[in-house]
Parts: sequence; structure tokens; C-alpha cells
Amino acid sequence: MLDERGTIDYKNEIVRKGIHMISLSIPTIYYFITKELALFILIPMMIISLAIDYGRYYSPALSEFVKKYFGFLMRKHEWDHKKKNLNGATYVLISAVFVIIVFPKVFVVTGFAVLIIGDIAAALIGRRFGKRKFLFKSLEGTLAFFFFSCIVVLLSPKIEGNIIEFIIGFIAVAFGAIAENISGTWADDNFTIPVTVCTVMWILYILFLPNLPLILPNVPN
Repeated sequence: MLDERGTIDYKNEIVRKGIHMISLSIPTIYYFITKELALFILIPMMIISLAIDYGRYYSPALSEFVKKYFGFLMRKHEWDHKKKNLNGATYVLISAVFVIIVFPKVFVVTGFAVLIIGDIAAALIGRRFGKRKFLFKSLEGTLAFFFFSCIVVLLSPKIEGNIIEFIIGFIAVAFGAIAENISGTWADDNFTIPVTVCTVMWILYILFLPNLPLILPNVPN
């Protein structure tokens, strides 16, 4: 069995992904509020998370506090004092702020929901059932990411709801599945997944739906 994320045991992986599931509130709430309000909420949260995350490398007391209460959920590379890597939760907030600033809401809601649902599926199914290697992780985990992300595409809001929008979504999450697979210590998948999905969606909308306004109807933008 391939161990894709084996620096914490499987039980703690489930707990980590359960906490990760809370991040689904970001695209859900963002759908109902303006871009400005979303950034007003998320930017201070990102700054605080960055301060704590970097601070633990310089403050023994803060490091001990984080290790005591959250250490069992953190991977080995997230404790690398030489590289001073950030933890996954901080990357979630960084990526949320980034994609909200850069991309239209219709892409952000889908891309960020894919990050949460697809990543959880890839981690839990890949670690438990992964047997065949594909690129850097398991084929089973990557397929799980794609399958559950396709469900997200089916349920996420669309501008007009035509078939091309759904096809674009399916193609984008296929790229997202590859981004999740190849992301490692060089880049955190909490950042690469939503950025990849949003970028591919934007390119394909420009190519195949160039006259469609990138604005969700009847919601704040």
C-alpha cells in the first residue's frame, strides 16, 4: 500500500481532514458576500496565521504551545526549522486571499470547494487504498480527487448552466488532480489546487465562452 502522506498516522489524518472540512465555509460564505467583505475578514486571519506560523520558529514558548495542541496534526516538513515551512492551514488562508483577489467569484467558489473536497478524498482514499503509483502519489488517490471534484462541479454555481460550463469544470478539476498529485515540499497543494483550477477555468471560458460575462447572477460580486 502506498503511503502518500505518512508523516502522521491515519487516525490523525482523518482528524486533520475533518478540520480541513471547516474550510468549506470559505467558498460557501463568499458566495453570499462581496469580494471586499470577504477580504476584510480573511486578510486579518491570514496575517495572524502567518505571524503564529513564523513566530513558532523564533519563540520556544510559542513553538511549544503549537506543538502541544496541534503537533499531532502537523506533518514532518511543517516543523522544518531550516526551511521554515508554513503549515497547511496558513496556506489555505493565503490561497483564499489570493484567488479572491485575482479570479472571478464563479471560479473561486468552484476551485476552493474542489480544494477541500478533492484533497480530503485524495488523502483518505489514497492512503487507505492506494496501491498503484501514478506520478508522485497513487492512482487511487488521484482518481478519488477527480471523482469527488466532479461532484463539486455538478453542484457548484454556474453563470448560465449550459453544458460547456460543466465540461470546462470537469477539465479544470482534472488539472487540479494532477496539481494535487505533483505538489510536494516545493509547493503546498492548498495553494496549487485552487490556483490551477481557477486558472484553467478562466482560460477555457475565454476560449469557448468569450462573450459570457463572468458574473454569477443574483449574488454579490
